[in-house]
Order: sequence, then C-alpha cells, then structure tokens
Amino acid sequence: MEMIKNADLKLYSTMRLGGKAAFLIEVGSRDELIGAVKSAKEHGLPFIVIGTGSNIVWRDEGYNGLVIVNRIKGFDIISEDDVSTYITIGAGEEWDHVVQRSVEMGLSGIECLSLIPGTAGATPVQNVGAYGQEIAQTMVSLTAYDAQVDKLVTLATADCGFGYRNSIFKTTAAGRYLITDITLMLSKTNLMPPFYASLASYLEQHNIKDYSPASIRNAVIDIRQHKLPDPKLVANNGSFMANPVVDRSVLANLEDKYGSVPSWPSDNDKVKIPAAWLIDRAGFHDYYDEQTGMATWPTQSLVFINKSAKSSADLIKFVDKVKTKVKQDFNIELSQEPLILP
Repeated sequence: MEMIKNADLKLYSTMRLGGKAAFLIEVGSRDELIGAVKSAKEHGLPFIVIGTGSNIVWRDEGYNGLVIVNRIKGFDIISEDDVSTYITIGAGEEWDHVVQRSVEMGLSGIECLSLIPGTAGATPVQNVGAYGQEIAQTMVSLTAYDAQVDKLVTLATADCGFGYRNSIFKTTAAGRYLITDITLMLSKTNLMPPFYASLASYLEQHNIKDYSPASIRNAVIDIRQHKLPDPKLVANNGSFMANPVVDRSVLANLEDKYGSVPSWPSDNDKVKIPAAWLIDRAGFHDYYDEQTGMATWPTQSLVFINKSAKSSADLIKFVDKVKTKVKQDFNIELSQEPLILP
C-alpha cells in the first residue's frame, strides 16, 4: 500500500471538483482496510472510505485526514438452488461489471441497474435503484468493518434501514460501517411485466418480447446512453436530485395549476413526482449558469454537469439556486443524492 500525501481530490470525484487530502491510500483486502483504519486512529487522523467517487463531491477545503479508496475485489458463488443463486461481491468491484457478469450467467435482479457508475460497496449506501429495481430487493447481507467497535460484522438487509435512496450508511450510522462485500440473491427467472414506465415504453416501441436479463440490460443501456452523459467524458454525479415523495394533496394542487403532472405511487399512500419535471418547469431545462459554470444535461435535467465550474462552492451555489426556485414555484423541497464531503 502506497500512502499519497497532499492528494488531489478532484481525481476522486466524477464531478472533478474539490481540494486536497492530507493522506490517501488504496486498499485491496479486508486486512489492508483494517490496517489503514487502525493506523489513522493511532495517529489521531479522521478517515473516510470511498469507491470511485461517482456519488460524492469534495469541498474546496479538502480533507485533513486519511481518504481510504476501497479496491477490494471478489465475485464468488456461495450457493444456489432451482430458483436462486447467491453471490458475494467485493465492495471495490465496478458495479456495472458485476451486473454484466450476472446477466451473462442468466440471472435476474439487477439487470435494470445496468450502467450505473460506482462500486458494489456503494450500492447499499444509496440503496441504488433504477427502472423499478433497487439493491434492497436483492441484497441479503453485507460484511463491514465496524469502526466503532473495531471488528468485522455481518448486517442483514433488515439491519440497513433501507428507504428510497437512503440507508443507515447515509444517516444514523454514517462513517461507522466500512463495507467490504455484499451478498446478493439473484433469480433464475426472468423479470416480468409490469415494467417501469420508461422501460415499458422502450420495449413496446422496439417490439421486444424477450424479457431475459440480457435483453433488459441492453434496453436499459440504450435508454441510459441516449439520456445520460458518461461521467468519464463529462464531469457529473449522475442524478443529482431524488424524486420527491409527497402527499396526494400536493399532487392535486399541482394538477389544478398545471394540468396533468407525471407521478407514480409510493409507500404510505404517497406519490413520487419526477424531480426533472419540477426542475424543467422552474426554468432549468438545458440550462447553463454563467455565474457558476454549472449546467443541466440537455436530455435529463436531473443531471448537473460541471461545464466550467472552478470550485465546489460554484456547484453548491448552483444547487441552492435550483432548490430555491423549485421551492418558490412548487413549495416542494428537493433533496440531493450525492454527498458533499467532508
């Protein structure tokens, strides 16, 4: 393990903004991860564990501690029966490679999560989801180093406090559990209708009746590639805002004013309204902000791109501008998905 001093954190966020880290180290095993944490504690340094940085933005002040980059690999079939296969995946595995490999095995459960950037270990943090699937539906457990009690622990899905784009790893236990692997239960049965609206529309338009994991993955990839920028080419964190969950009365008030408003049912008799719809109608469709250098992606306003921003302060200013206008126009508070660290 090589310790990097004064590391440029722009290289560790796909938004490509932020300051410097006092120290940075990449780890490839549980032992290396635990060793890095213990070393940080011995030297009185704060520490944080990241993956590829696809869902984080570093502040301009940087991080006066140790950044640990999780590169732990692994893809092991644990057990299987007539209907399911259980696979344990290293937290540092690139997520889309995991999806691709599972699809090549003919397994269903995460094919709709194709082309989502980041690592396997990051998926439970955000409870990553797309096109009707989310990681909480297939994950049965994970292994993590509990930095509070200094030991490896296993957490079941029920322990993770999963919600819409949320988990204990973002909230009550942020920074405590350092995920080393996740175990998924994938199905040998194809995904069946009804499908998420945009996926269903694509399948119908292309007259696709084959719902195999490979067919669904190809459809999702095509949708995403036409709609979203590649973070390797365009600096962005993917969807920056979560779709707000509101009471039906809020939707009714919007429909009184705007006519038909896109929505879909959520838990507890609430509804989700597309954040992109709100952002567009607040005046930010295909929008470039000269003051901050930030912009919205032309085909998906949920994606904020760093076109010419010079600092994280520019990004934060733009985010506040969008949130304030949406709140003013619709009385709905948007919440962001990427974490701004530290």
